[in-house]
Amino acid sequence: MKWLCPSEDLKEGNSRGFQIDESDVLVVRREGRVYAYKNRCPHRGVRLEWQPDQFLDDSTSLIKCATHAALFLIESGECVAGPCAGQYLTGLDCHEDSQGIWLSLEMSEDDR
Repeated sequence: MKWLCPSEDLKEGNSRGFQIDESDVLVVRREGRVYAYKNRCPHRGVRLEWQPDQFLDDSTSLIKCATHAALFLIESGECVAGPCAGQYLTGLDCHEDSQGIWLSLEMSEDDR
């Protein structure tokens, strides 16, 4: 497990990006829960954000690919609009405890 940040650094309805061992990762807090995904759009394999830590649409209810405007459900990573509809972001195992937010580093070479 890799420590990402203190819990207070990821406020409700916000997102953050991290680079962990050469892998780009995004985390989002929604309704008190933290979700983590590889920072890669399934459509073209590009990073999702247009500015640092800007992964959400204007309503902060969906993850948005800045390149192709694809929209993804925060809870599952499913693309619900855009060129990759029906595909998914690659979910990553994370958990939160009194020390902060942690990410599992068990990714295959293909996932990096």
